[in-house]
Amino acid sequence: MTQKPQKTENAAAVLKVFAVLESLAGERRAALADIAQRAMTSKTTAHRLLQTMVDLGYVEQEPETEKYGLTLKLFGLGARVLRGQEDLLRACDREMGKLSRATGESINLGVMDDFDQRVAYIHKYDSAYTLSMQSTLGKRNPLHSTSLGKALLAFRDEDEIRERLSRMELTRLAPRTITDRDRLLAELTDTRARGFAEEIEESEAGVRCMAAPVLDHTGKSVAAISIAFPLVRFDETRRPEYVRLVTDAGRAASAALGYI
Repeated sequence: MTQKPQKTENAAAVLKVFAVLESLAGERRAALADIAQRAMTSKTTAHRLLQTMVDLGYVEQEPETEKYGLTLKLFGLGARVLRGQEDLLRACDREMGKLSRATGESINLGVMDDFDQRVAYIHKYDSAYTLSMQSTLGKRNPLHSTSLGKALLAFRDEDEIRERLSRMELTRLAPRTITDRDRLLAELTDTRARGFAEEIEESEAGVRCMAAPVLDHTGKSVAAISIAFPLVRFDETRRPEYVRLVTDAGRAASAALGYI
């Protein structure tokens, strides 16, 4: 009986630590009051947590402004996680480079984040254009509204797809987000049949993307590669070319991972 409150207090403390970290991740530098507000905690608690993180080397404080920021030590933890993805990154990087050179657009590599049904961005090539779709490594977007997410979902077995759909909140994020489960399931069936996913203003207004899956030796999706276009620059006459380019990239990366 005496341990239950302790566990609750420990969980609350961990939640506050990550709330502070996530608020810092959203800004390069932030003042104590802003961090406390974003983390929804008191300035006293935020200050105590920040000082501990400074002592551990994960956060630094600028002497002049007294603002806080994350250090590269935290990035090092993420890099260690990606170390297990070396084969995947190696297989996809060459194909992503080809896509970048052929289109000049933003090219992204995403993997499924099983924790909350999202796609995590782990590698990218930035657009050659000033007006472009900028993604952030480590960013996570919902599976249901992105071409990357749909490409990942479509190439899993039917039971897994239905189980994942049952746990999703199909939140409307943009003008054409799919919020109906049956419609999304039909879209995934079409995606699997044609070999690529597409979304037009489903994740963000003014953005159009298409993505192809990267399959392992069993035929299961382990990643997806996408091209992201500003809607105003998408050339409809080149759509067949874009489809060929992205599906060729997905097939080549899959072959490098042993898929036949």
